[in-house]
Amino acid sequence: MSELVRFSVAMPDDLLMQFDNLVARRGLAKNRSEVIRDLVRDALVDEEWDNPDQEIVGTLSIVFNHHASDLQNKLDQVQHSHHDKIISAMHIHLDAHNCLEVIAMRGMSEDIRFIADSILGVKGVKHGRLTTTTTGRFL
Repeated sequence: MSELVRFSVAMPDDLLMQFDNLVARRGLAKNRSEVIRDLVRDALVDEEWDNPDQEIVGTLSIVFNHHASDLQNKLDQVQHSHHDKIISAMHIHLDAHNCLEVIAMRGMSEDIRFIADSILGVKGVKHGRLTTTTTGRFL
């Protein structure tokens, strides 16, 4: 790890109080400095996600009714057509009708977004969310 450098931050009292509440919610192992480092890392990861040519990793979580006509085949078709970007998929039976699928992907930001949108656009997908992060190369 690189050397820590101290710097000061000025902010209004009410904002500092809200920030201290955030620090307290993050737990005993967190202090102001660690939470600021977390927020800076989050901002840098968001910036990587915004760059279409940046390699990222992402998880797409979707919920769907597995009885929907030909839905599983359509989802499989999209995933197979992007097999080079899909690392893994986990299928979970939530109840007698609904399933959760978590799909891990790695690739350029633009490609991962396209794959996620393609899967979320399949008729019968009830809900989904793409969560992205960095590969860690630049942090």
